[in-house]
Amino acid sequence: MHTPHTNPTTTPNRGRVLLTVEEAAQQLSIGRTTMYALIKAGHITTVRIGHLRRVPADALTTYVQQLTKTQHTAA
Repeated sequence: MHTPHTNPTTTPNRGRVLLTVEEAAQQLSIGRTTMYALIKAGHITTVRIGHLRRVPADALTTYVQQLTKTQHTAA
């Protein structure tokens, strides 16, 4: 019986858990340079796996929620 190969960066029914910096930038519709600036400023958390830097998908959700709160508070 053939067992399908599973990608460790995905979970069933949830999509990708870890994204490359470029993929995360694409999800937010911003450029790669802007994404790196947000990471450097501490606005978006990342994890390192060996020499690779990955952005947890939930870090993007958290960032957007913080933006929403900040903008609602300022209004």
